[in-house]
Amino acid sequence: MRMTLSLILAATLAAGAVAAKPALRDVAAVDDGLLAVGIADEIRNKCDKIEARMITALLRLNELKATARSQGYSDDEIEDYVTSKAEKARMRQRGEAYLLANGVTLGDKSSYCKLGKQEIAKGSAIGSLLKAR
Repeated sequence: MRMTLSLILAATLAAGAVAAKPALRDVAAVDDGLLAVGIADEIRNKCDKIEARMITALLRLNELKATARSQGYSDDEIEDYVTSKAEKARMRQRGEAYLLANGVTLGDKSSYCKLGKQEIAKGSAIGSLLKAR
């Protein structure tokens, strides 16, 4: 009987370890989706010739939240992730790295416009959140 209880306990612990969720930052669909929204927001704020597709952006954010929920994350876990100062700083670093790697000179409005137009033309995740004026 004691061996049976030990096996049940071991199986339960093993199942719990397998079922552990990764940090939301490690869920690429969510993290990369938020990065695209953040970069699009930065472009539209820096470039007067590009504006946001606000309804599309809100729908995308809702889709990202639904994706996180479908993978077992609670609303509190999602809220903690998106409001975390550390995660915001990490996301800003990723965003700036993307901008720099794609020809943006930070502070140069025309370079944001150029990238925004390229993203729109590609129909990328970023470009789908933007429209030229």
